[in-house]
Amino acid sequence: MESDEKDLLPLSALQHFAYCPRQFALIHLEQIWEENRFTAEGQILHERANSGETETRGDIHTARSLRLVSHTLGLTGIADVVEFHRHTQGTELPGRSGLWHPFPVEYKRGRSKADDWDRLQLCAQAICLEEMLGVEVSEGAIFYGKPRRREAVEINESLRDTTRELSMRMHAQWSERRTPPADYGPKCDRCSLKEHCFSASSTASNYLKRMLEP
Repeated sequence: MESDEKDLLPLSALQHFAYCPRQFALIHLEQIWEENRFTAEGQILHERANSGETETRGDIHTARSLRLVSHTLGLTGIADVVEFHRHTQGTELPGRSGLWHPFPVEYKRGRSKADDWDRLQLCAQAICLEEMLGVEVSEGAIFYGKPRRREAVEINESLRDTTRELSMRMHAQWSERRTPPADYGPKCDRCSLKEHCFSASSTASNYLKRMLEP
């Protein structure tokens, strides 16, 4: 899959789609967004990371708010932090001698999860960096705000395959302009769109029921 600029979807949308295709549709198709404590805490954490500043300390150059794009995934967005480690198998950076290898770091407000929602977003960032810089990115990290520590993530083939598959499914749903029906589960309680999601679904369901009644 190769996407034109006009067909690119936000990188953050992949995490929304992986979490719940209906959430993705409500946010990105229907333009619905609600704040709750979790989204507010996440926004504060990202504001601290996304200062746009760069710094170099020894053999690590840190870039913040770095714009990324992948035409094979059809995604674009902003990386919270990309560390460039001085390495013999890296890429050149403007104004800096030697070669540097990219290491993406994504910031999340909560804790590490058993599901791969966050890791898939990080993997997509790694694929973007590979396309843009022509170097393999085999690992990255997620900084979780609750324990205030990093989780190392291997960008392996299994994670890459899932990222590509979800990206294709997400683009298909986007092209169809389709919002899936509500399907309640444990993760719904943490979603800021819970009340809107189920009230809208209930309203539509009741309307159809009335229309079909004899």
